[in-house]
Amino acid sequence: MLLDWPQNVKYMENRENRPMSIPIKAKNVGSPDPELKTSPILEGTDYSAEDLAQEAAELPVCYFNNIGYKHGTYVCSGSGELLRCDKGIWVQVGSCDPDNP
Repeated sequence: MLLDWPQNVKYMENRENRPMSIPIKAKNVGSPDPELKTSPILEGTDYSAEDLAQEAAELPVCYFNNIGYKHGTYVCSGSGELLRCDKGIWVQVGSCDPDNP
């Protein structure tokens, strides 16, 4: 049974879609604005983060609507995706909806 966590705490899923027991904090950043700087978003079925990072410059931050986030930071996009900053690239790692991971 899961405890009620504050809304800004989300669960990260592993690659096998089993919820991990460690809650993480994720800021809700809304949807990407095409007129503002946003780092590439890598879906789970796309190339690996390492492959894409080799093609792009490895950066210590990811941008989402002109705001920089440190490597390893989690955010929730407007579409409900949980994203992790990985060397300048957003990687989709799950859902921000705790009732529908």
